[in-house]
Amino acid sequence: MVHQPLPAEAEYVIVGGGTSGNVIAHRLARAGKDVLVLEAGPDFGPFGSPEWPADLLDATRLGRSHDWGYDSGDTLPVKVGFERARAIGGCSDFNGTTQTWGHRQDYDNWAPGWGADELKPLFDEGTRMMRVKRYRADELTPWQHAWFEGGQVLGLPQLETLNDLDQTVGFAPEDNNIVDGIRWNTAFAYLDPVRHLPNLRIVGEAHVDRVVVNNGRATAVLVVSAGQRVEVRATNVIVCAGAFNSPQLLQRSGIGSPELLKNLGIEILADLPEVGENLHDQPFALMSWSGSDRMTAEMTALRATGWAPDEQAMAKSASSFDPDVFDLHFLPYSPTHRGDVKRWSCGVAALQPRSRGYVHILSTDLEAKPLINHRFLSDPEQHDARVLAEGMQQLREIAAAPAMAALVGREIHPGPDVTHLVEHVEANPDNYWHPVGTCAMGPVVNNRGQVHGVEGLFVADASIMPTVPRATTAMPVVVVGERIASFLLE
Repeated sequence: MVHQPLPAEAEYVIVGGGTSGNVIAHRLARAGKDVLVLEAGPDFGPFGSPEWPADLLDATRLGRSHDWGYDSGDTLPVKVGFERARAIGGCSDFNGTTQTWGHRQDYDNWAPGWGADELKPLFDEGTRMMRVKRYRADELTPWQHAWFEGGQVLGLPQLETLNDLDQTVGFAPEDNNIVDGIRWNTAFAYLDPVRHLPNLRIVGEAHVDRVVVNNGRATAVLVVSAGQRVEVRATNVIVCAGAFNSPQLLQRSGIGSPELLKNLGIEILADLPEVGENLHDQPFALMSWSGSDRMTAEMTALRATGWAPDEQAMAKSASSFDPDVFDLHFLPYSPTHRGDVKRWSCGVAALQPRSRGYVHILSTDLEAKPLINHRFLSDPEQHDARVLAEGMQQLREIAAAPAMAALVGREIHPGPDVTHLVEHVEANPDNYWHPVGTCAMGPVVNNRGQVHGVEGLFVADASIMPTVPRATTAMPVVVVGERIASFLLE
């Protein structure tokens, strides 16, 4: 591991060396600013360091080590894991490398300065920096290609990319940030080019307890590092800890709901009751089939070459609730093994959920887990569950086509006998790993990311998104980092 001492002060302290934090560190350091990145997990060093865990590098599977350990507890009918990476690179270490952008309506409705036309150059730049590759249809695995072809049953056109902000439905190979089989995270893409600069310092295993606010201005952060509690002075503090951790840090700092903070004995420095509220993620449902001898043989042969990623193709589809744009993702998974049953899977996500939850700290203890209550599928009109059910029915239509049925086999989950799909998804909620909204632009921060009522304190990550885009959120979070960095440098 890379172990750096904590400095006494910095012009810009970035809390969190994850997806957006590393983007901002790169831009500020390149501009000659004095930058300190504080990461609660380890800093494994630059690309090529032997300290990097194999699962964080392997782009064929999701990363799992160095997780924060968050889950739904007893807030849902079943326990759902909310995996978040506690390491340099953040969730760009964990994700499936799918890089999608969504639709222009998503961003045009956010806040001034965040319209799709203003963000398009930042999407292009993020794509370049993250070394995103556009795959061709003939490069798909057999399982992915079967669904790519099968989508024509629903009239889904075959697209070259999912990333046209004006495009609606279609099936396409995913754009992925994969370099020679490696998940190319933001530590490699954004930190490595500036690690050599003397004005950038990166400290791992440095968990920020709270932001110190004096006379309405952020002046320092309190950090636990090497078992010591240290105050680091700062001119500006930029919180990039993610949709779960950023609201916790603000709440511990006395910024949030007076009712919540008073109950924990925390002095109220900024009355912002929406801190931690508006939590939402795209609810998800997984379907599985038995497969076929042909599919097994073809995928086994491909695996023997050393390359068969879980995720490689995706569809944008529309439910009856949003027929003119799209509000569904279809995500074919390569087979996984659970006991003696081989499952060949395809998931569906409802991209524009109406249900809202919250993140509340339960203690002032830095390492105490918060209450994360997504309230999945809780909207009173059952919109989210009904959209998911429509998506599952669309997958059944694709799988039932004769050519497709010969490849995917019989449905084994939830099974053909399950006909009440709304009830099924409500009893089996799941997440798409894209939480947003807990420090939203408008009620918590302004359109430049500054926390209302606190000078020098900014939030810049998925938590500031007022609504989740119709996308996997990895590249939109990179764009958040790019946009906030541009504001800071103006």
